[in-house]
Amino acid sequence: MSIRMSAAEAIIKFLDNQYVSLDGEQSKLVDTAFAIFGHGCVLGIGEALSMGDYKIKVVQGKNEQGMAHAAIAYAKQSNRRRIIPCISSIGPGAANMVTAAATATANNIPLLLLVGDTFASRQPDPVLQQIEHTYNPNITTNDAYKAVSRYFDRINRPEQVMSAMLGAMRVLTDAAMTGAVAIAMPQDVQGECYDYPEEFFAKRVHRITRPLPVKEELQEATELIRKSSRPVIIAGGGVRYSEAGEALARFAVDHNIPICETQAGKSAVASSHPLNLGGVGVTGNLAANKIASCADLIIGVGTRFTDFTTGSKELYSGSKVLTLNLSPFHGGKLDALKMTCDAKAGLEILSLALGDYKSGYTTEISEAKDEWSREMIRLSGMGDDGCIEIGSYMPDAISGYKETHGGGMSQTAAIAVVREEIPANAIIVGSAGSLPGDLQRMWTSDEKDSYNVEYGYSCMGYEIAGCLGSKMAAPDKEVYAMTGDGSYLMLHSEMVTALQEGIKINVLLFDNASFGCINNLQMEQGVDSLCTELRYRQEGKPIREGKFMSIDYAMCAAGYGFKTYTARTVEELREALRDCVKQTLPTFIDIKVLPKSMTHGYGGWWHVGCTSNPRSERGEYVLQEREKKLDKARKY
Repeated sequence: MSIRMSAAEAIIKFLDNQYVSLDGEQSKLVDTAFAIFGHGCVLGIGEALSMGDYKIKVVQGKNEQGMAHAAIAYAKQSNRRRIIPCISSIGPGAANMVTAAATATANNIPLLLLVGDTFASRQPDPVLQQIEHTYNPNITTNDAYKAVSRYFDRINRPEQVMSAMLGAMRVLTDAAMTGAVAIAMPQDVQGECYDYPEEFFAKRVHRITRPLPVKEELQEATELIRKSSRPVIIAGGGVRYSEAGEALARFAVDHNIPICETQAGKSAVASSHPLNLGGVGVTGNLAANKIASCADLIIGVGTRFTDFTTGSKELYSGSKVLTLNLSPFHGGKLDALKMTCDAKAGLEILSLALGDYKSGYTTEISEAKDEWSREMIRLSGMGDDGCIEIGSYMPDAISGYKETHGGGMSQTAAIAVVREEIPANAIIVGSAGSLPGDLQRMWTSDEKDSYNVEYGYSCMGYEIAGCLGSKMAAPDKEVYAMTGDGSYLMLHSEMVTALQEGIKINVLLFDNASFGCINNLQMEQGVDSLCTELRYRQEGKPIREGKFMSIDYAMCAAGYGFKTYTARTVEELREALRDCVKQTLPTFIDIKVLPKSMTHGYGGWWHVGCTSNPRSERGEYVLQEREKKLDKARKY
């Protein structure tokens, strides 16, 4: 038996019948779609959604990149078991989502992009928004997705829908190698009909399984751990997506092994766990980096070992490495001995194999945690005298900011107040700038999966859209976007979507009138500040000598319809946080934070490109120190 319908309708009908299952718990994969309709999608797949009888709710995005970032956060908050497909027109609409595709793929988050394309027939070419290539008429805007997607297909005939969508589902539900899936849909093909077999639209349940390690890998891993006296676990995103937090906590206690967290793995294990040292690496804290640097074995569970996690391969270069990872590619990094397995299943079987093994740690872990607790107290009350000082620039930057903004508080103190005041089970969302570093170090939570900071791609503009997506996935919790003014200016359009859909989000804007993180990077490397601060241009002078711009971001948000506040002091911030949780409308707090008042460096080195012909004493020092670090990092 067959059903005659258009290619576009076949895609929607197929998606409406996809389910995933983990540990016997089944959930519908798609119940919502984002769309910005334009030519190339409104009369094809748009017609199918508008006129068909399906259980998929359509939400109007405001910027294609923004809606796709919201879909990424939604999938992450759903532990990759629900997705929101994103539909765009051809040309700029499609190109706008390339950045989001890269964000999803870098973070191994499933993202389905259904992008309009030019005519397969080529009869009316060149159509509006088409890019022409003299050497290859098959290339369109959508070919840009090939570099940033796990799976790409172009449907040039209606019957190709079947192989394309089955291929898409294979990747979207692949726990080891999921990421962005881009399906290019020529606008004429979307409306063409075909007799599709009924079984193509039958309910499909995609089972997410828990592969066990092979016997040989388990035996080698057991022997390696037994030979170590100071092992350290690094918990990555794979712990979260496997829902292995409890298994990891038991493993750590049973064998007296401390846990360090990556950005993606944070909140899988409670911050209060006595063996959880917190964030590790370039944006890691004092306790985690201190213990990791002295480890003789690193046990990476579900981590990709990015340069921020490894301190550019220098932090624990004296250690051997063992990995538990579904992906042999990620598991084989750092010349590791690998166990290719699910995180939860692998930890449980490895614990049994280890038996009564315990590490040689005595008081080192608790002492390191106590030392970090004292530093946290200092950061939580940090005034001007605690700010990062880079030469003579710091006092000038702070006084100039205070003059134009009417005051401000330290960023670390603001974060401490936010943590104190917002609900214990609240979700925070972040991505780029100095905030992810401060949050990985300072943020604590015992609520599972309450930390949604995108740092695999560190994509500015993710924060507010991600807040919307996280709230859609967890409507019963308060969700807070933690964003800098730089990211806010790049992308905040989905604030309007939140208002339109009646979804309460809370935006916390940390305004230091700069790309503060990158300004620090410049100056730490001995480079004069240039175009990393929000200053007025004065004729005939470098922009760094101008006055700080002061923007009333709260007034901007009020114009959209948000309930807004401005906070220049800890007391004003505390009052705003207490009031905003009572609101039903989306809220926005414009937090004025002083430049150079973020956390800074606890033994994690970042290898960045810098000149080998420095023009300052600081640059000369950095070059010399880099060579020392590279000597250790070259092991890998």
